[in-house]
Amino acid sequence: MYLALNIDLEYITYHPLVYIAACLLLIVIAKFTLGIFMKGINIDHELVEKDNFAFSIAHVGYYIGLLISLGGVLSGSGSSNFWEDVALTIAYGGISILLMNLSAIMNNRIIFHKYHIREEIIEQQNVGTGIIEGANFVATGFIIYGAMRMDIDEPWLTLVYWAISQVIFFLISQVYNWITPYDVHAEIEKGNSAVGIGYAGALIAFGILLEHGIALSHSSVLESTAYMGIDVLAGLILLPLLRIVTDKILLPKRKLTDELVNQEKPNHGVAFIEAFSYIAGAILFTWCW
Repeated sequence: MYLALNIDLEYITYHPLVYIAACLLLIVIAKFTLGIFMKGINIDHELVEKDNFAFSIAHVGYYIGLLISLGGVLSGSGSSNFWEDVALTIAYGGISILLMNLSAIMNNRIIFHKYHIREEIIEQQNVGTGIIEGANFVATGFIIYGAMRMDIDEPWLTLVYWAISQVIFFLISQVYNWITPYDVHAEIEKGNSAVGIGYAGALIAFGILLEHGIALSHSSVLESTAYMGIDVLAGLILLPLLRIVTDKILLPKRKLTDELVNQEKPNHGVAFIEAFSYIAGAILFTWCW
């Protein structure tokens, strides 16, 4: 019994520390990888010397998304050999880091194709753009989490799910712009960070919905894609409804649009309520399915 206790204690204390060390290594790799993809940008200078708040938000979103994706790697890895499992964690974590950085490129070229997102964050220090960039990282983290947790033995599927999600995020940008009585991109470009907060909530909500569709038990990519489609359809129905609920029920004495764009100082508190309604709706949907 004493020997068994020693073995259990060794497992409890030793194995988690190795996994934590592996994750810390991945975070270091993630920082250097971000520096490679953001060529010509001094990350430490933006964070410390310039106090670039827009960049800080996007930067933190990057690490939150990475943390979420690592949760999928850790929960999905299941090799019988401990050190092989650790090696797979680092390898799959590397894939997650690569996809997170590719998402930033796609976000720039697809969702924000009208203007240069790097210029907005680095030169203009546009907080609204930084918020959306950070939300895109978080949403992508959920996608990778679902893929790694369910199909970690077939890492190529993660790339498939990631590619599908990028198309869906573009669709969401169009739908969200359509359901709002103002031009979302124009408002963000003007520096309206409150509009960015609401939009960020929609992105994260769809990340949660897509993760749910991927993580449902499935026997093929086609079946999983169908689940993703159902969740996206539900999200597209819920998005305008939740905006109405926010406007009519959560803010009965105020107009959401007026609070966000039709006053001199946009109401960030109302924007957080809007973002919350989208995220809460997505979570409740996944819980009720």
